[in-house]
Amino acid sequence: MLEFNPRHPAVLAAGVHLPPTPRKVPTQRARGQVLRALAAFGAAEHLPDDFAQWAVEDFHRYIAERRRTTDDTAVRAHITVIKLLHQFAPVLTTGLPADPWPGQTGAKVLGLVRESKLRTAVVEPRTWFPLIRAAWTYVDVFGPDILRARAHWKNLQTTRLHLGAAQQRRRLDAWLADPASRVPVWHPADPLRHPRATTPVNWALLTAVLGLAGSSNLFAPGTAAGRLARARVTELVAAGHTQPGLLPDLTEVERPDGTRGPWRHSLHPLALWIEYTALRNAAFVLVVGLSMMRNIEVRDILKDSVVEYYGSPAVKATKHKLDPDLPIRHWWIIEPVAKAIATAAELSIDDEYAFASVQAKSPINHFDSGDAITCFVQHVNDNRHVTGLPQIPEQKLAPHMFRRTMAMLTRDFPGSEIAVGMQLKHVSTRALANTTTQGYTEPAPAWAEHLRTAISERRFERLAELFAADGRGEPIGDGPGADRLRETFAAIRAKAAEMKATSQAQRGDLRVELDLLRRTRLSVRFGKLNHCTMDDANPVGAKCLEDAIVPEGHQGPLIDRCQPSRCANSVIAPAHLPIWTAERASLTDLLTTRKLPPNRRALLTEQLHEVDRVVRKAPDAPSNGVRQD
Repeated sequence: MLEFNPRHPAVLAAGVHLPPTPRKVPTQRARGQVLRALAAFGAAEHLPDDFAQWAVEDFHRYIAERRRTTDDTAVRAHITVIKLLHQFAPVLTTGLPADPWPGQTGAKVLGLVRESKLRTAVVEPRTWFPLIRAAWTYVDVFGPDILRARAHWKNLQTTRLHLGAAQQRRRLDAWLADPASRVPVWHPADPLRHPRATTPVNWALLTAVLGLAGSSNLFAPGTAAGRLARARVTELVAAGHTQPGLLPDLTEVERPDGTRGPWRHSLHPLALWIEYTALRNAAFVLVVGLSMMRNIEVRDILKDSVVEYYGSPAVKATKHKLDPDLPIRHWWIIEPVAKAIATAAELSIDDEYAFASVQAKSPINHFDSGDAITCFVQHVNDNRHVTGLPQIPEQKLAPHMFRRTMAMLTRDFPGSEIAVGMQLKHVSTRALANTTTQGYTEPAPAWAEHLRTAISERRFERLAELFAADGRGEPIGDGPGADRLRETFAAIRAKAAEMKATSQAQRGDLRVELDLLRRTRLSVRFGKLNHCTMDDANPVGAKCLEDAIVPEGHQGPLIDRCQPSRCANSVIAPAHLPIWTAERASLTDLLTTRKLPPNRRALLTEQLHEVDRVVRKAPDAPSNGVRQD
């Protein structure tokens, strides 16, 4: 209660001053478990019920006992709770008169060393791809069917009436006379069908389709009138006028056995309860997997929170973690994520939150994020013989693992370090991604081979684009690195022409050239400010390596020491020039500021000289303001 009400007058009057933000419920639940464990230890050791009467040595023995069976990182929480009993002593009836470890943190007591390496595991590629594919299929392909059936069922519920026996029979007569009428039937393999059912007709659903209340006895098998009504419906079934559940048609899929059919045997009310939850869980997997948002931030997404932010779709959400005022932040998202949020919001029965319970009988706190992922995986695997979705290998999954995985996947794309830092909201700490972001983007062994192949293919695509542009006579860039690229491209075309002339090449010229380009040992690293052509085996002219201490095992350039204006490996492409010219204009404006400190002016002037050296390499670049010194 103290940590739920840190600014309560009684707390402040007792001289206990806590941070203004109340603790989260999961944190307090965990601390309650520590207190129970402490009490159980006291009972086993025949210690007083009042913790205040324990000796300091008793707490030391408790921690020693915990360390024998529990990891030290988990034991630290027990030390924290014990120290809180002393900190809160002025307000507690059982507060400790002394701190068992005065002046020491839990980490220091246990001798823990802070690890710079992030311990969060990644979702393995064998799990990631089928899971994300299944989630998107549910939202994009199955979701429309589920929502359509949901709307139809809601409409049926609002039109059901309590009618007399004669009125019910007249309504059945009119329905049977309509040639468009279809009898909802069970699928023989449907596990939700009652095991003692003697007919294929879903009588409860048919009663709703007729607009009759659930208490109707129109089809009661114990009465003569009920048996007659059933017989008339059975004749319609024999004539083939049936449909599987609420909808006559469901989206068809290819199944593992090679057959084709609807993604579900039928969508009837009982099945809908299951599919509502599966669809909500699929939407949660997509959002937590592809947005880099924390679990609690996803859970705090409100309905109608998808907006446009700086020209791109974004979701407004409350940012958590070390933010006492819990500010609203914008998270850039892609269209599939936006669709997932809209789907979850439509299913949610909560007035505000997009991710909540989908059933009126289940309050919002029954939605557990970890269970949502686990249940979705289990649901997909249990029904893949019908849905056609791939098997998802079992792996222990948690929401924060998706954030870590997506950060790692984007780390090697040009310019991604800043972008990932902004999406992870660590950019406020430093202009570039800080150590936390670097930990999230650290490569994982499980993804090594896949990423190596994917990144190599993407780099070759970019290289082939440069090759094609050079072949069309378009400028590909300026600088010594660009000159070497043009020489290599010319040599490849000459070799291809020679192979064609000597009949060594049996395929088209372009295909031969691309094959030669792929086999050519050509290293190009593509960037937002410049491209680097440094050869790892012969890094001649690499300014970033001059007088530098290269970390053990490191290969390639040191990006943070890159000097595009001076390096013999640098390529300034046409796409880079707008950035450099904009930087030059910005620096020029800053230098016009009056009363600029001399050291600041000198630094800006040197930066402007560096930018000018880059821009001068491009003959077509704007010349206004370019210094010639």
